[in-house]
Amino acid sequence: MSPPDDLPLGKRVRRLVAGPPRDLADSSLFRHISLIALLAWVGLGADGLSSCAYGPEEAFRILVRDGDHTYLAVALALMTALTVGVIALAYGLIIEEFPQAGGGYVVATHLLGPRAGVVSGCALLVDYVLTITVSIAAAGDALFSFLPAAWGEWRITVEVALILLLTALNIRGVRESVTVLAPVFILFAVTHLIVILAGLTLHAPQLAATIGDVGDGFQRGHSALGLGGMVLLFIHAYSLGGGTYTGIEAVSNGLPIMREPRVKTAKRTMLYMALSLAFVAGGLILCYLLWDVRPAEGKTMNAVLLERLVTGMPGGEPFVAVTLFSEGALLVVAALAGFIAGPRVLASMAVDSWAPRRFAALSDRLTTQNGIVLFGAASLAALLYTGGDTHQIVVMYSINVFLTFTLSLFGMFALYLRVRGHRPRWRRRLALFAFGFLLCATILGITVFEKFHEGGWLTLTVTGTLIAGCFLIRRHYRLVTAKVARLYEELKGIPTPPEAAPAAFDPAKPTAVVLVASYSGLGIHTFLNIWRAFPGFFQNVVFVSVGVIDSGDFKGARALQTLTERTEDTLRQYVRLAERLGIPAQSRMAIGTEVLAEAERLCLEVAQTIPRCTFFAGKVIFRRQAWYQRILHNDTADALQSRLHWRGRPMVIMPARVE
Repeated sequence: MSPPDDLPLGKRVRRLVAGPPRDLADSSLFRHISLIALLAWVGLGADGLSSCAYGPEEAFRILVRDGDHTYLAVALALMTALTVGVIALAYGLIIEEFPQAGGGYVVATHLLGPRAGVVSGCALLVDYVLTITVSIAAAGDALFSFLPAAWGEWRITVEVALILLLTALNIRGVRESVTVLAPVFILFAVTHLIVILAGLTLHAPQLAATIGDVGDGFQRGHSALGLGGMVLLFIHAYSLGGGTYTGIEAVSNGLPIMREPRVKTAKRTMLYMALSLAFVAGGLILCYLLWDVRPAEGKTMNAVLLERLVTGMPGGEPFVAVTLFSEGALLVVAALAGFIAGPRVLASMAVDSWAPRRFAALSDRLTTQNGIVLFGAASLAALLYTGGDTHQIVVMYSINVFLTFTLSLFGMFALYLRVRGHRPRWRRRLALFAFGFLLCATILGITVFEKFHEGGWLTLTVTGTLIAGCFLIRRHYRLVTAKVARLYEELKGIPTPPEAAPAAFDPAKPTAVVLVASYSGLGIHTFLNIWRAFPGFFQNVVFVSVGVIDSGDFKGARALQTLTERTEDTLRQYVRLAERLGIPAQSRMAIGTEVLAEAERLCLEVAQTIPRCTFFAGKVIFRRQAWYQRILHNDTADALQSRLHWRGRPMVIMPARVE
């Protein structure tokens, strides 16, 4: 649908890119924008499955780089599949425990406290930025592995264009972005199933010889390294393949977009992801071993495997091209997880005042648009900084993934310690979380130690800076809230005359129209100061409020009804206050996602029925407004005043001074 011709050019372009606004009155709205398990597997599970393009390769490279120790690949494949199963099973239980949102931020906050929560949340923010970056960089590696070498100079340009495209797609909405790219996921699944089955089947006649080579390798490794050395090498390779397990967290963070019954949908999505990831990752590692794959300049190890697999086969080259194309395309799909789950984590932190509150706002497409744009810009910066070097990005990426895993599993372990004996199967679950915690903590520690100077320091520095920034933001919001709350406490003691029926509301008389957000000190302060500043002039008052759907409210199909009831209750309290003071009062309300547009529309409607009205809004005023205060506090009152003045309607901003 093309945008209306009467819209300004900027809004028409935005509407063309993002699509028309959602109809909040549509009772089936949440069902239309939520995902069934299959689509959630595509949009969120693709993050985990696509990691097979770089995770197994990073692990296998260690076995080759530190000498020919590929005989450890069998144990590595089994351990990889086991780890996927353990983490997926643990997160399935986390989803049961936190059915509204079971991501690392929520889990750590509720089980370990808000400080642990903000650490996990900041780690996730950096992680999801790098999810986008590593997915796009690895996609470029896969695509340019079969394209002519001379085209390599265009790789970064193509990757930048892909990030911009995904940003636009996600602003349009989650379901739209997933549905468009679903065929890519199917193509990847089919081609890689063929590759792994063919790789194992075609090498079956040499299976006995391969087993013998593995046995001989163990003997040589034991002689050269000793048992302890072999174990350390295996742990090293296993830990640096940690990128394989990324993406499992995305399912629990994506719970708000799951179709009801939400827990059942999420657990089914997790099962799909775990089975597919364990099969593909473990199968590729075994194929590397069976086909003696080695790293090659300008090619991924998957590309080398494919070329060896199809040698001498008719149609081999087209199959290689299609398979690598599907791999690169799935990596692009996987970047969706960063755009889907990342801004939602940021929005949750904004609701809790750890981040600027504007990031909790939803656009008229019901997407966290501010967060999506921020994540797109940050991932673009990370891509340009690293030059699209997948190996460096994977290291930076893995650290925060396993920091979140470690905190979440430790939190669940602590929970089951507290409830032991009071829940069914508590011993089994306690053991599962303890084992999972040890696995994740081991991978985290070794990755930080081994790769600190290869990008690990940067991840830790950025994450630490972000954590410090969150604490400063929260402190600022708490100080301002406390000062406004003290104002409310002072106003609660204002004496009011005995209740008497006020005069009838006369729309022909001068009327004060007061915009309020909630029943708070700022709103009461604004209302009372109107009568102090203009004594005896206004004869009526109309309270106007816009209920804003943000990420904290939009958690299901009843979100609109709940917000409507809360907004109506706020207005009833203001009307009762005015009537106790003997002032005739009415109220008006609207529900929307963009407070400025809805407030302007509502005010103009009031002005049509009450011609002698003046609009009032309250605003927190600082003695010296710093740059960060302009970021943390939106200027809705100023912006609305400009719009109403342009329409020829008077509006006054009543200050509430905060030192």
